[in-house]
Amino acid sequence: MTHNVNETGYEQRSPGEHQTYDQLRAMPEFAELRRRYAAFVVPATLVFVLWYFLYVVMSNWAPGFMGTQVVGNINVALIFGLLQFVTTFGIAWLYARYMNRSVDPLARELEARFNGGPR
Repeated sequence: MTHNVNETGYEQRSPGEHQTYDQLRAMPEFAELRRRYAAFVVPATLVFVLWYFLYVVMSNWAPGFMGTQVVGNINVALIFGLLQFVTTFGIAWLYARYMNRSVDPLARELEARFNGGPR
């Protein structure tokens, strides 16, 4: 198969070259797959970014609170920082669980259709 590259460096494809993908993308199940993916990713990203910015804002504009000693030399800022790691791993675990339950079964079905396998 030959590939034509235009002057911008992008590959030019003939209209029918990706017909199977275009058909798959037009299926309502594919739209549902994208909806399910976005239903987790968008809120999770928003919550994490807001949580991260809360940490940054509090560190810059509430240093007295963030410097409050909780136990020994452990202060609120250190706890917030460690909770960033806990949150990251928690979101990754929830993501894997959600994808395995809600997205992957539909993705496998679409893959089987795309590859011409059994439904």
